Amino acid sequence: MSGQGRPDPRRTLGARGEAIVARWYEQHGYKVVARNWRCREGELDLVLTARGLLVFCEVKTRSSVAFGVPAEAVTPRKQQRIRLLASRWLADNNARARSLRFDVASVLIAGETDPVVEVIEAAF
Repeated sequence: MSGQGRPDPRRTLGARGEAIVARWYEQHGYKVVARNWRCREGELDLVLTARGLLVFCEVKTRSSVAFGVPAEAVTPRKQQRIRLLASRWLADNNARARSLRFDVASVLIAGETDPVVEVIEAAF
C-alpha cells in the first residue's frame, strides 16, 4: 500500500501477472510449491514442481513494451540473485529434486485485451 492507503498499481499488476503465470503452470501439469517466498536476500516469485523437476520462475509483468519486453528486465545480476535465493529456498525447505530449472515468465497486460503470457523455460 502506498502512503495514502491506496494499493500500489505496480504491485497490483505484478500480483495479477504472478496469478496468471501460476495458473499457466498448473494447466501444464505443475504444482505450485511456493509463491512470493521471501528471505533477507530477496524474493522468489514462484517455485513449482512436476515429475521430479523443481522450477524457480521469475515473473515480469508490464502494461506496455515501452521499456522493452518484460523478460528483458531479468538481467545477469538478477539471475545471479535468483540462483542465490533458490539455494536458500532449497536449504530452508530441505528440498531435493532430480533436476532444477530457472524460468522467466513475461506477462503483458495492456488495456482490455487478454494478457499475453510467454514462459521461457531454462532461461538461464
